[in-house]
Amino acid sequence: SYPVLDIKGALESLVTVKDFIRWIVSACNEHAVVLGHGYDDVWDEAVMLVLYALHLPHDIDTRVQDTRLTENEKRRVLELVQQRVIDRVPTAYLIKQAWFAGLPFAVDDRVLIPRSPIGELIEKHFEPWVKPESVEAILDLCTGSACIGIACAHYFPEAIVDCVDISEDALDVAERNLQAHGMEGRVNLIYSDLFEALEGRTYDIIVSNPPYVDEQDMP
Repeated sequence: SYPVLDIKGALESLVTVKDFIRWIVSACNEHAVVLGHGYDDVWDEAVMLVLYALHLPHDIDTRVQDTRLTENEKRRVLELVQQRVIDRVPTAYLIKQAWFAGLPFAVDDRVLIPRSPIGELIEKHFEPWVKPESVEAILDLCTGSACIGIACAHYFPEAIVDCVDISEDALDVAERNLQAHGMEGRVNLIYSDLFEALEGRTYDIIVSNPPYVDEQDMP
């Protein structure tokens, strides 16, 4: 078992943004928080939690780390830390955003957090296995947040992309991302059990990163 978070002590002793980032890193290490859900560095994860709590952009000048927090700001940060460290909620779900193939995507617990090496393949246009100029149609099967499909549309600007999922909840999240990236007309969201609703459609590339974690490992 792990010690509880000293919230009272944090409120009294932590002052600056940098203080809170350092404290979060220590808390994550002390409680053996597992990384890998969009982050591989605990400092980066701590920075994102603090900036989100303070309503600041992720690319803000690092001089902000020397600024002081108000009492309410401190409590917002600590509430997020409680959820991350004690409740084990991934940071991407807490800040409602994850990055994939260099692009931001809205995520929540209705979809898996993007963390696939497929993103690197998309950025490289699947070369040398594919001639990018010949790609006209792409299928993202089991799309979830539609991060793969939208990234494909971004890196293959001449292609039409179909994003398929059997989860209506996932397609709701995908719709948010579709609108955020302005991909209406180029990316189609389709409710289907795998290929069931795709009769007659053909594709130059089919990409699939379906849920592969078994029930025992999900927690």
